[in-house]
Amino acid sequence: MKKVILILIPIILLLSLINYFRAPIAINLISFINNQINSVNENINIEWDIPDNIDIDKSKPNIILILADDLGFNDISFYGGGAADGTLMTPHIDSIAKTGIAFNNGYAASAACSPSRAAILTGRYSTRFGFDFTPYPKTATRLLNIIGNRNYDKSLPPLTLDNVDWDQVGLFVAGMPSEEITIAELLQQNGYYTAHIGKWHLGAFVDGKKPNDQGFDDSLLMTSGLYLPKDHPDVVNAKKDHPVEDMIWASTYYGSNFNDSDEFKPNGYLTDYYTEEAVKVINNNKDRPFFLYLSHWAPHNPLQALRSDYEKHSHMGDHTLEVYSGMITALDRGVGKVIEALEKNGLSDNTLIIFTSDNGGAGYIGLKDINKPYRGWKLTFFDGGIHIPFLAKWPDKIKPGSVYDKRIHHVDIFHTILGAANINPPKDVIYDGVNLLPYIDNNSDLEPHETLYWKDQSYQAIIHKNWKLIRSQIPKKQYLFNLDTDPYEAVNLIENELEVKQLLNMLLNEHISQQIEPIWPPSIATPVLIDKVSTDKYVEGDEVNYWIN
Repeated sequence: MKKVILILIPIILLLSLINYFRAPIAINLISFINNQINSVNENINIEWDIPDNIDIDKSKPNIILILADDLGFNDISFYGGGAADGTLMTPHIDSIAKTGIAFNNGYAASAACSPSRAAILTGRYSTRFGFDFTPYPKTATRLLNIIGNRNYDKSLPPLTLDNVDWDQVGLFVAGMPSEEITIAELLQQNGYYTAHIGKWHLGAFVDGKKPNDQGFDDSLLMTSGLYLPKDHPDVVNAKKDHPVEDMIWASTYYGSNFNDSDEFKPNGYLTDYYTEEAVKVINNNKDRPFFLYLSHWAPHNPLQALRSDYEKHSHMGDHTLEVYSGMITALDRGVGKVIEALEKNGLSDNTLIIFTSDNGGAGYIGLKDINKPYRGWKLTFFDGGIHIPFLAKWPDKIKPGSVYDKRIHHVDIFHTILGAANINPPKDVIYDGVNLLPYIDNNSDLEPHETLYWKDQSYQAIIHKNWKLIRSQIPKKQYLFNLDTDPYEAVNLIENELEVKQLLNMLLNEHISQQIEPIWPPSIATPVLIDKVSTDKYVEGDEVNYWIN
């Protein structure tokens, strides 16, 4: 018996150690597997299409949509640059507003990446076609659950949802339905050359849902998420102790493809690489109308900056902030090069540029002021998660230095681009956006939207006139704010304004009844601290929301 006990003791200890360290083991294992199975070729020269015939049609403006990823309202100096105490300058992004228009109340379609992108490209709430969630690799979702339940001594653990059909979850099955009509398809059908560069996240690995299937003549696709290899001498990394951070760092690598080619390495730092290729697209297409969807990954984590950009911000005294600021510096530099390419080719006056972000800044990167003055983060429907930078310029049509204060929305981008190109949308489709150009031109008192809606499973929100309602099931709670008197959502009036509460709940219920069921199931609920960065320690009584995905 004693021998059996002596044998069992080390086995039990070993199993206990494996269980205790299962998160680090899982992280390292996923990272190792990624490096082994993702065979990425060396960089190749991208051969963007060149027109056979010159077609200078001045009635058709060129259109460039620049989409940043997780860029907070306060990340650009035009809105204050407060994340870096006003010392992070973004002169090129700011120039879009100064030579065009700033929309001071621009709203994202979602507080997460993919649903916003689907709404931008279709002009419809993505819940109309069941695109409620962001596609993640199955391994990433399971890894998030494993590492989220280890002892971070700070974070609430993610919740794995019951009865998940894993055959319907993952990058290789989930995506935007191919039946949805994108802005690229309509422009392509009306004589535009269409190019996509960067992030897609709408079904990049699913036939029928890839960029080339959804209206883009050429697509340079981000296939994973490193800006440079982690150990590259020119890169500086910053990582926080948080489940989402661990998941991203473990599951990403350095890769791209072009028009569904084999994967290859980008040429240098990812943001600069996308910029250089965007300039090539402009140079190649100066003699025909084009639509360029420049979908940057920056400044989404993993936080990686060029060492040269990082060193420009050494005065800030916070390593993470210096890396993050370096990433935004590269993004701003890229916007400047795109504008310069238009000017060199004589295209600036007849080109509509729209710049925005897919959602607000993320709390899990640990930087407190990126969405200031708004409350909340990415993955919440407080304004910090959905009130975003929104700028445009079109010298032929938009008066420099214009400001527009009424609420606009991602779904308006689709219709504004069509309006600029003088193209009518299909009549048999229910749309949610409007063409903003008449509102800008006429300085109308009319509101583009009396009511706006957001939905993430049982977490939902509505803005109706000056009132905003947020409701959640995990935890079960409702918030009601008067945005005229309380734009920063500090005072919850849910117990004081019962008639308003009833009206907004009724309107929200009616809207949700018109949406369809999600076309793939959620698998996890991730906690987000509303008034702290997610790397802060959770204290009982802290406001928290669980984002379902």
